[in-house]
Amino acid sequence: MKVFRQRKWHTPIWVAAVLFVTMAFSFTDPAPTPTVSAPRELSSRPASVAEKMELYERLNLASLGLSHEAFVYGLTGFHNLLSSGKVMKDNILSIVDFSLPSSKKRLFVIDLEAGELLFHTYTSHGRNSGQILPTQFSNKANSNKSSLGFYITGDTYQGKHGESLRLLGEEDGINDNALKRGIVMHSATYVDEEIIRSQGFIGRSQGCPALPKNVYKQVIGTIKDGTCLFIYSPDKYYKTHSRMIRELA
Repeated sequence: MKVFRQRKWHTPIWVAAVLFVTMAFSFTDPAPTPTVSAPRELSSRPASVAEKMELYERLNLASLGLSHEAFVYGLTGFHNLLSSGKVMKDNILSIVDFSLPSSKKRLFVIDLEAGELLFHTYTSHGRNSGQILPTQFSNKANSNKSSLGFYITGDTYQGKHGESLRLLGEEDGINDNALKRGIVMHSATYVDEEIIRSQGFIGRSQGCPALPKNVYKQVIGTIKDGTCLFIYSPDKYYKTHSRMIRELA
């Protein structure tokens, strides 16, 4: 019987191969430790006003009644607040267009990143700002008037109208007394299409931008905790006194 003997060169090559593989792995970077990313808030490079202007056309906002000027001003102030570090959620811009009567849907909540109109609904103005169309505005306590300008949304609390959203006015002399005045976003039974059908306009508040009961929780849940809210009117005093709409950071 023929006996096959192992050739002497098999063992050295086998050992060399093992050594080569071992050394190769010893120089390979270790597998990275899995990490959990922090919740996304501020982008490192916020989009400019010009880059977002096309949304006005793409979302057909003109056909829904949103003033082009309101949109331009809204983006300008939003960018200023974002640059100053006050906006904590850089994808949401809410605009209340008081160039529209209260019988029209005049709250627009826009996702600037996704390019979507999230909400389009009714909102009230102050009882002393006007009946159907608000034309008078104030920053004073007990004026029962709406305040124009830019706000940063705060946290929520349970008030007499249920869940309510605090609003922090960011414009000196224009809306910076909003928190002291108790100007918040809440629901109201007088913001309803049935009331529009019966009298031609919704009810009025003490200055708060109140919302319909069927949508207020969703809106507040979306825009709370550091988003930008802009309340617009083609008001001459506001246009000449607001630094937010005249200066681009």
